[in-house]
Amino acid sequence: MEAAHDYTKYHTMPEISAWMDQIEKDNPDVVSSIVYGQTYEKRDIKLLKIGIKSTGVKKAIWMDCGIHAREWISPAFCQHFVKEILNAYKTDPKMNEMFKNMDFYITPVLNMDGYIYSWKDNTTRLWRKSRSPGTGNCTCFGTDLNRNFYANWGMVGISRNCCSEVYNGPTALSESEARAVTDFVGARTDQILCFLTIHSYGQLILIPYGHPNISAPNHDELMEVGLAAASAIKAVHGMDYTVGTSPTVLYPNSGSSRDFARLIGIPYSFTFELRDKGDHGFKLPEDQIKPTCEEAYAGALSIITYVHDKVHGSAVTATATLWTTLLASVVSSAHLL
Repeated sequence: MEAAHDYTKYHTMPEISAWMDQIEKDNPDVVSSIVYGQTYEKRDIKLLKIGIKSTGVKKAIWMDCGIHAREWISPAFCQHFVKEILNAYKTDPKMNEMFKNMDFYITPVLNMDGYIYSWKDNTTRLWRKSRSPGTGNCTCFGTDLNRNFYANWGMVGISRNCCSEVYNGPTALSESEARAVTDFVGARTDQILCFLTIHSYGQLILIPYGHPNISAPNHDELMEVGLAAASAIKAVHGMDYTVGTSPTVLYPNSGSSRDFARLIGIPYSFTFELRDKGDHGFKLPEDQIKPTCEEAYAGALSIITYVHDKVHGSAVTATATLWTTLLASVVSSAHLL
């Protein structure tokens, strides 16, 4: 009998891969996996596709974790999220409805090379970037994957020094991990309603854009949805999350996956920065995994439910309006008789 997966611990990449295989094996009716790219070191980038199978094309929610190697709480959250939605859809009518109407595409660890390197020893624990070698005369490794996307690439909050933590790469999409997300998500812009990318730390919900002079066309709605998520988070363990664009609540940045998703037309795109506010930083103790994941789950669910209901509810509203019109017409005809 295989030991149960411990959701209150940080896990190595082999453990997370084994967990993904087990989740798929245990839930064949609603879980499948898709390999959609390879890392620089030739590891398969794999996501879990979760939802009730359908013959038609379904709307979808994207979630990725572990784009920055040292942010270990992020992959822990993706694992928690998968566990929670798989438990909920069997008993909760709302989650069951969302499983019918949407698929969840969840990548537990996007930057696998970096994540594995961050587990190597104490000297590598705070590694952030990918593991591709520098170009030209640069002897440093890695590109910041969250500066490598084709969204105002190279404009603000980046470095051209390849040894920097925020080096944005020799060109946009120079990194195979960023290309994999771009290709997969870009081919499904009509399907994907919401793009959630999970980071740490700072207790923030960030909306597009990272460039201070560019606003999302639905900025006000994104703020409203983000603030509702922050309220849902606070209700769980009393933690405060700040909502806003990156330049207003953190720092300007360009080339992020969040901005890429909004730029190609995905209406709802958010970055979560999980606990804490700097006491432990990237080395969040394991005893905080559970409460962090519980509150972040409430926040993510708030956004996902809003997005689902806006799309799914519109059809319901249209039907109701049609019936009201028909009823009025029948009543009106009756008066003429």
